[in-house]
Amino acid sequence: MSYQSSSHLFMIEPKVFYSNKQTADSNHYQISHKENEDINAIKDNALKEFNNLKNQIEKHGIKVTSMIGSDKCPDHIFPNWFITFDDKTFQLFSMNAENRRLEKTPEMINFLLKDYQLKGDLTEYEEKEMFLEATSSMVFDRVNRIVYAASSSRTNPELTKKWCKDNDYELVLFETESHKGSSIYHTDVFMYVGQKVIGICFDVILPEYRDLVKEKVSQFHDVFEIEKSQILDFCGNSLEARNNANEYFIIMSSRAFNALSENQKTALSKYYKDIIHADLTTIEKYGGGSARCMLNELF
Repeated sequence: MSYQSSSHLFMIEPKVFYSNKQTADSNHYQISHKENEDINAIKDNALKEFNNLKNQIEKHGIKVTSMIGSDKCPDHIFPNWFITFDDKTFQLFSMNAENRRLEKTPEMINFLLKDYQLKGDLTEYEEKEMFLEATSSMVFDRVNRIVYAASSSRTNPELTKKWCKDNDYELVLFETESHKGSSIYHTDVFMYVGQKVIGICFDVILPEYRDLVKEKVSQFHDVFEIEKSQILDFCGNSLEARNNANEYFIIMSSRAFNALSENQKTALSKYYKDIIHADLTTIEKYGGGSARCMLNELF
């Protein structure tokens, strides 16, 4: 049986954490820290949040492997520079911000090489100003071999098309508009794909693409609709995972959980044994990313 979701997740413990100036232009959900703010206090709070989320996930029987990040990488807590596949291969991707390119450390690549074969590497496209930021740029329907991708400065349309053609994935490419009027920087901000259900906000997708996306997501899945206002609370930045008992869970931040209506929580309970959530206030504020951004899947 093919699985959409993994029972083994990868996380990176932050050695440093603060608002990354190199990503601020494209990430409309990130707030810059003030000059007089204590960087060490921000990191300490982020570390507590990291550990709380990791512990919550592990309590539900989902395996988590973590490594310690680099002091040169303020966004290392978001491991969205690689993808693993169930044929035990992995690929590396091109990152927009220069300090995010440093996240592909030899130690972490060597860790992956213990269990996976490197099948593709898009790093060379960084010099060509063509970026495709792995699981954040591309939301995967792994079972049906479909990639959903929203064009942005971090998701180059031509490179996305090339990757999907080279790897035999059908591409559903579209454009979005954030609350600030330009493209949403990552597709995983407003959608996720589970074994039986897809969570998605249609309202941030430009009208000319909306029917296409609606038709496609409903082809193999039930659809859980997320409201436009809920994107600001990171409700779309969620990830499905399963434990060794093959019980399914959806992982999100407490902010996202609290932004869901009771009807929405009831709807999700049809697909998931529980909603795993933890407070990620600091990480969301200064990093502009939430629970899904902090997790990568080890298939």
